[in-house]
Amino acid sequence: MIPLLIPGLPSVRLIDIIDILLVTLFFFYVYRFVRGTNVMRIFWAIVIIVISWQLTARLDMRLSSGILEQVVSVGLIALVIIFQPEIRKFLLLVGTKTTAAGDSFKKRLLFWKHNLSQQNNSTSFEPYIQACMHMSQSKTGALIIFKRQNELDDFIATGETIDATASAPLLESLFFKNSPLHDGAVIVRRNTILAARCILPVSSNPDIDPNLGLRHRSAIGITEQLDAISVIVSEETGAISYAVNGQIFHNVSPLQLRQFLEKNLN
Repeated sequence: MIPLLIPGLPSVRLIDIIDILLVTLFFFYVYRFVRGTNVMRIFWAIVIIVISWQLTARLDMRLSSGILEQVVSVGLIALVIIFQPEIRKFLLLVGTKTTAAGDSFKKRLLFWKHNLSQQNNSTSFEPYIQACMHMSQSKTGALIIFKRQNELDDFIATGETIDATASAPLLESLFFKNSPLHDGAVIVRRNTILAARCILPVSSNPDIDPNLGLRHRSAIGITEQLDAISVIVSEETGAISYAVNGQIFHNVSPLQLRQFLEKNLN
């Protein structure tokens, strides 16, 4: 590798520049991933501790530097424990993006061969739209989870297996207040209802509106951890909302919901 000679500075190789750019890109995406969360506050606390450790070591403050050194060494193990949910989410995100890229490549190769088949098997959102409209009018609480890249087997196992073709009457009957399956979430894949009464993780994001109930917090929580879409009908107001990537969008119309699902699922 030919070094780049800069007067007054050590020789810099092209591979060094590439290395710096890759590390910068890595930290940029990590920052985007943790921005606005509690992880960011902990990150700055770690930075302060490390800087303090280095300063006390340079100033030969043996007691302080010794204590901070022990904190840093033990902190590596503590970080794995503290950030276990975030690490899991990050790895799932990387795996999801990799899988999505591979799936996209395969779809392009097989596009012409399977074009007609894909059109025939495309998801029909009409049952979901109609069910949400009716439940909104009757103020029936509902939570529908649309499976995307990640598997949801762990959450499906917490509920009752349905494995039936989606229809508006079936969805409305599942969320009917006197139904034994109305409490919890319904998980669907394309035109199939997989399970009902499923238990989901509740988001602990402090920035969420405190007036939101457990149904909305669960809708956000599942999208924080996995690649899924949540659709919520409020039992109090009848408003329709959807959540994706940890963000919730309130008071959407049936037309807006249809456009969002078609764009993000088909």
